[in-house]
Order: sequence, then C-alpha cells, then structure tokens
Amino acid sequence: MARNSGSTGTSPAPFLAATVVLAVIALVLAVVAWPHLEPADAYALLAGPISCVVYAVLGTLIVRRAHNTIGWLLLAIAAGSALMFITSAYAVIGVANPGMLPLPKVVGASSEWLFVPVVMGLAFILLVFPSGGLPSPRWRPVAVVAAIATAIAFVGFVFTPRQVGLPAPGGVSLTYDNPLGVAALRHDVLGTLAGLGAVSALLLAAAATALIVRYRSGSPELRQQIKWFGFASGAFVLCQIVLTISLITVGSEAAITVVIGLASALLVLFGIPVAITIAILRYGLYQIDVIINRTVVYGLLAAAVTGVYVAIVAGIGALAGYGGGPVLTLAAAVVIAMLFQPLRRRAQNVADRVVYGERATPYQVLSEFADAMARTVPLGEQLERMVSLLANGTRATRVEVWIKVGSTLRATAIWPHGAPEPDPRPVTGDDELPAFDDASASFPIRQDDETLGVVVLDKPKNEPPSPTETALAEHVASQAALVVRNVRLDAELQDTIDELRASRRRLVQAQDSERRKIERNLHDGAQQQLVALGVQLGLLERFARDVVGAERMIGAIPGLQQMLADALDDLRALARGIYPPLLADRGLAVALDAQARKAAIPTTVEADGIGRYDQQMEATVYFCALEALQNVAKYANATSAAVRIAEGDGGLTFQVEDDGRGFEPGAATGSGLQGMADRLDAIGGTLEIESVPGAGTRIRGSIPLPG
Repeated sequence: MARNSGSTGTSPAPFLAATVVLAVIALVLAVVAWPHLEPADAYALLAGPISCVVYAVLGTLIVRRAHNTIGWLLLAIAAGSALMFITSAYAVIGVANPGMLPLPKVVGASSEWLFVPVVMGLAFILLVFPSGGLPSPRWRPVAVVAAIATAIAFVGFVFTPRQVGLPAPGGVSLTYDNPLGVAALRHDVLGTLAGLGAVSALLLAAAATALIVRYRSGSPELRQQIKWFGFASGAFVLCQIVLTISLITVGSEAAITVVIGLASALLVLFGIPVAITIAILRYGLYQIDVIINRTVVYGLLAAAVTGVYVAIVAGIGALAGYGGGPVLTLAAAVVIAMLFQPLRRRAQNVADRVVYGERATPYQVLSEFADAMARTVPLGEQLERMVSLLANGTRATRVEVWIKVGSTLRATAIWPHGAPEPDPRPVTGDDELPAFDDASASFPIRQDDETLGVVVLDKPKNEPPSPTETALAEHVASQAALVVRNVRLDAELQDTIDELRASRRRLVQAQDSERRKIERNLHDGAQQQLVALGVQLGLLERFARDVVGAERMIGAIPGLQQMLADALDDLRALARGIYPPLLADRGLAVALDAQARKAAIPTTVEADGIGRYDQQMEATVYFCALEALQNVAKYANATSAAVRIAEGDGGLTFQVEDDGRGFEPGAATGSGLQGMADRLDAIGGTLEIESVPGAGTRIRGSIPLPG
C-alpha cells in the first residue's frame, strides 16, 4: 500500500471550527427559510449542515490519526457544502422577502457553482483512496485533467443561461433564470457542458479503474479498505438506479420513491464519509464481508418479495380486471410467507458465492466443525474433518494439526490427505512452540493456560492469510482444544502401551539371552568337564588292572561311569530346555519334532511350508508350544496331541490340540497360560484358548510377520 500523504504539520482544528460555524449559520438560515420551502427541500436543508459537521469531524479525525490527504478533502467538501447551504437559504429568504437581502439571485446561483467542486472532491477521493496518494506517477495526467475539468465546469455553471433550482443542488422550492447567464454563449456553452459531462464520466470511470487496480494488486488489508468504500458507493449507485426507476414508474409521491430517496441522501450525507473513515483508520475493518453478505441477502429478499407482491396484486389484478384490494394483498402475504424460507436460503447461497467465492464461509466452517465435535465419531476423524474444513474456508494449500505429546510436537492430522508426514519437532519449554517459518501462519491451541498443540496453515506466497481467514483459524483453534486434549491423552496412552510392550519385549529378550548364555556355559563348561571326567574314569579302569587289590576298585568304576552318564544326560536335557541348539541351528520344525518324540503321549508335528524366522519369534513359538505340551501331559489326561505351525495372511500361527478332558477357559488360573500370553503380547502376538469340558483343548497363537 502506498504511504499516506498529506502530513504537512498543519492543524485541522481551525478548519473544523470554521466549518462548524458555517454549519450553524446554515441551520439558522434554514430555520428562517423553512416557511418558503417545499417539505423535501426543507428536510434536506436541515440535514445538509449536520452532514457538513460529520464530514468535518471525520476529516479532522483522519488528518490527526492517519495524516492522510483524504481528511483534508473531507474538510474541504464540508466547508464547500456548508457555504452551498448558506447561499441557498440566503437566496430563498431574499427572493421571498424582496428588498430584505442584497443580490439574492446572484448568491443563489453561486450555491450551484459550489456544487461543482463538492462533487469533484468526491471524485478526487475516489482517485487517491485509501492511501491519500495516486496509485503511481502515471496517474498524474488523470488528476491534472480532472482539475482542469472541474475549473471549466465551474466557469460553465457561472455563465450558462439556465434555470437555477434552490436549495442547491436541484431544489424545487425556488427556480429562476441564471442572472449571470450570457445569452450569446448559450449554444456554445451548453455544448461545452455536454462534452464536459462525458469527460467527467470518463474521469470517474478512470478513478474507479484506479481503485480496481489497487484492489487487484493490493494486500488483504488494502482490499478490505476498498471494500468499505466500494460498499457505500455501490449502495448509493444502486439507490440512484432504483430511485430513477421508481420516479418513472410510480412517480415522486409514492412511498417507495420517498424511502429510496431518503436512503440515497443518507448514504451521501453520512454513509460514505463513515465508510471512508472506518477504512482509513481500520476500525472494525474486517467485518465488511459480513456486512456485504447480509446486505446482499436482504437486498435479494426485498427484491423477491417486491416482485411476488407486484406480480400477484398488480399482475393478477390486471388480468382479472380487479384493482387489488384486501383479497389479493392477503393472498400475496400468504405466498410470501410460504416462499420466505426457500427464498432466504437461495439468497444466502448467492450472497456467500458473491462474498466468499467457492470456499466455505467462516460460519459454515465453525458450524460444521461444531457439528462434527457433537457427533460420536473417532477423535482422529474429527481432526481430519477439522483440517479439511479449515482448508476449504481459507483456500490453504496445506493444513496441519500438531499435538504436543511429552517433549515433542507430532503432526496428527494433515490436509491434503495422503501428504507426507513431517518429522516430530522438539518442544523446548512448557508453553514454547517451535517456529514454523516455512508456513504462512500458525495458531496455538490452548486450554486453561496450557499449550496443547498448534494449527499450521500454508498458502501461496503471493496470497497470505487475510484477516478474516486469520480470525477463522483462531476460532477453530480455540474450539479444537477439547478434541486435541483427548487425542493427546489417547496418544500418551498409546505411547505408554508401546513402552510397556517394548519393556516386556526387552525382558523376554533378556531372558532368552540369559538362557542362551547359560546353555553355552553348561555346554562349554560343566558338560565338557563331565565328559573329561568320564574319560579319566576310563583311564583309571585300565590303570587299576595293574594294581594289587584292584578288583573292588574296578567293580566300582562302572557304577561311577553310569552315574556320570546319567548326570551328563540330565545336564544335556537341561541345556536343551534352556535354549535348544536344534532351534538355533535348524529351526522350529526340527526342534519341535525332537520334543514331540520325547513327549509323554503320542504327539505329531505338522509344519510344512514354514521357513526360518526372527530368533525371538522362533523362541516364542517354541517355548509356547512346549508349555502347552507340558500342560497336556500334566493335566489333560489325553491320549494324543498335535502341533500345527503355518504361515499365512501376513502372520505365523501355531496350534496345540489334544483330545483330553478339557476345562472352562474362564476358570484357568495357572501361570503357564499367562506366561504364554505375555510372551506373545511382547512381540505383538495374540493367544486364543478354546476348550470344552470333555471335548479337549485347542491353544492357538498368532504373530504378525514384519512388513
């Protein structure tokens, strides 16, 4: 946006005081001229000085707060308008009371002259709005031509032979020929004025073009400023169009004509300067979208209701040869009541499309998000819905919801769906969030002074978030606190579960590692020592044959050798039970088949098609199956058992089944089944127990395969 100009250091207070004095004089003269005025002119002459004070006060405020040239233009318009109303009232009083005041007709004609710079002042405001300067040096010729056109129009109004209408502009209470009109210049001057009207229209169009150029290339804040001025000006133009149509169709005495004329006057006298002030001082700047939305809605409703009423009362009445009356009026009221809600919805859709385009309105976003929160849906889906709605309402290219879990921020919900998930970010303090410099904006999510997370928006570099979009994101972030807290609790609980599983997995791994260590120690230490001892006993037997009285010693040696062999067998069995070498060397099928041959009851092993797996997975299946077979031998009173291992559906499953007496699964209290369940759970597996008293038992375990 261009830098504000007009900061000359001159105080606007004297100009404000002078304008107020002129306005008071105009009011006094209007009261004196009241008996000689038509009703419409009388009220206009009273409202005019009040509007001059409004223009002057707002202009002073703009100069003091923003140092903007537009403030001085408003002061000039206020002073010129006050002089216009003074000279108009003066002329009415002077003409109505001959000889009372000098030169009343000349003074009255001068009031119309003053109307020219007042109107062109508004055109200059349009040209320099809202910065107070021209859009660029290329627009200087336009400003020069506008100034020259204003001067020519002023001179033309002075000398053109025409009817003066007072009070100016366009009053009907007093009309007379221009006392300074030059008859010889009638045709030339009138032609000049006609051409000047076209030039003025072109200048206004050029100024409007400058405003459009500013809007298209400006920042979001500049666009909001222009919307305020455009809204007030557009409303005035629309009122003028409707007023013209009303004057042609129903005449100046109709109520609708009076109302529209009053609305048009109020817009010029008060609406436009107030809109200019709000835009320049940025007070309440960002509610303009809501105001335009509501105006479009109610304007369309008013047009539709009027059309229905005219169609029924005038159209049907004319066709039926019936000039209206209470019956048609009542029928029109009933039809309007029935159509009101459908018409309102259609009007709201049109207004939303005009103001917000294809995106959702802020109110739709907040309403739909609140509705999603009220419905019983998973927390993750609520966040996914939130980022989708926010992206739709802000036209963002990417929306992320980060949730603080422990000492990190995690991207929990991302739009567009399927986008790559960014890495977690560390959090340095309790309420300090990392900077998202690569995004357009970020909005913290807080509840009870606690930071729960952050909403991150990313938009194109040339389209930063507008104030309305920023406010929408802040509202969504504030409403999302409860959902985010619940999601964070769920994430923390999941982290605790994962940590518990990891801890259990580490314990099982440590147990298996210790088992393998003990097995190696037994194999390499005590077992080898016992083998060596057996060899030494054999040598002792050979040596003893040469010793006198060795028969008794020789007879004892076989017993010692048998005891040594038994100890060695027990030690080997113990080592295999701790961690069987067959399992490490040849896998599940061979290791379980070896154990099945030693089982107390006939046991078969079916393990076709399985290969080698992770050491921890093989150990889990092996020891769970071994525990199940031991339970069968101890408690089932079965005649046979079967072990089945298979791979399929992304997992490895094993099943131990017997034909024993069975039991009630809910009544099982042994530590063996719980140990099996713990082992499986530690690596993400599950355990199922199927048993019916008298019908055997089936133990089934499943472990997901990696990948």
